[in-house]
Amino acid sequence: MSRSSAPRPTSASSATGRPIMSPWRFVVAFGVVSMLADAVYEGARSITGPFLGSLGAGAVLVGLVTGAGEAAGLLLRLITGPAADRTGRYWGWTIGGYALTVITVPALALPVGLVGACLLVIAERVGKATRSPAKDTLLSNAGTSMGRGAAFAVHEAMDQAGAFAGPLLVAVMIAWHGYGAAFGVLAVPGVAVLAVLAWLARRVPDPRVYEPAATPAADADPPASPPTGTKSGLRDLPAAFWRYAAFSAVTMAGFATFGLIGFHLVDRGLLKPATVPLVYALAMATDAVAALAVGRLFDRYGLRVLAALPVLAAAGTALAFTATLPAVLTGAALWGAAMGVQESTMRAEVADLVAPARRATAYGIFAASYGLAWLAGGALLGALYGHAPSALAPTVVAIQALALMTLWWVARANGRYQGPNSDTTA
Repeated sequence: MSRSSAPRPTSASSATGRPIMSPWRFVVAFGVVSMLADAVYEGARSITGPFLGSLGAGAVLVGLVTGAGEAAGLLLRLITGPAADRTGRYWGWTIGGYALTVITVPALALPVGLVGACLLVIAERVGKATRSPAKDTLLSNAGTSMGRGAAFAVHEAMDQAGAFAGPLLVAVMIAWHGYGAAFGVLAVPGVAVLAVLAWLARRVPDPRVYEPAATPAADADPPASPPTGTKSGLRDLPAAFWRYAAFSAVTMAGFATFGLIGFHLVDRGLLKPATVPLVYALAMATDAVAALAVGRLFDRYGLRVLAALPVLAAAGTALAFTATLPAVLTGAALWGAAMGVQESTMRAEVADLVAPARRATAYGIFAASYGLAWLAGGALLGALYGHAPSALAPTVVAIQALALMTLWWVARANGRYQGPNSDTTA
């Protein structure tokens, strides 16, 4: 069957071929989904370290489990990203991943023991791996006309509104009735996540309509393999993408998980477990502000903006493991700002480097590369914290200095000193 050059109108588009829901409205609606989901899983993550500690885990196990969780949530995207591209069923992968997350988090309220809790912590990240490449691809479609830096920044800011509210809710519930009540109440926003997702998927069944060049024929089901002419090997991704992934991996190797930071706060007697989520909420607030600020700057100035990431990561991680509460709080805020840059602007650059038909695959590989680095870094920092705490800060600073040098190399090699709309694209 022949394919027309322009997509036929669907429930996502009018008779003129224009989407019924504007890109901005789509991004905001998707932001509501992420806001609710973040209230669930970020609320849980804010107390992962102290919770595992209450079950008998030590610093090394907390660092290993939280690092393994992040790695699982990133490495598995090597599978889910290409699968989303092959099937074209981006909504299916997105909804399935969110469903896994909103089921596993409330399950932590059950008496599953230390081993069960560790498995559920990792399983929640598997849900993240399942949905993220497809979700990021859908957002990149909508961001085509509005600026991808801005699209990912707005989404990340709304995402972090939930990440701010979730820990506050968890803190209240822990103070009222312990960990069980804190995890159990997170089932409520979890149900709302699935309801909003179902509505949005019906409203815009194929967000690729926002990026006409990437839209498949409307008279056929999504293809079982990449479109004709699309190469499927990993070597076919541009060299500029691989260089960029290398920079991300170096940065994340020197970036602590909040699980280890939360463990430090309780282990050193700086805070009670019930108040640790408040620190996480502070970090998520700075995450949202940083994402909004840097997203717009990225659309204008390009990779130069990302020099802030290693600086924030080094300062935040080093300060977060000091012995005084004001310094730790400052470190947590800077750690959150680094997360804001990493979770928003860095994803926007991937969309500018890779063609639409290979974008979910690229997102999977990109996340897997820094996930493996984060696993190694999480284990390293956990071991340093437990056995040589004085070496932790110098190690982090050295790794982030290497990351800055890597970024300089990437920017020169990729020709991305300017923003993605300039004449010096990769």
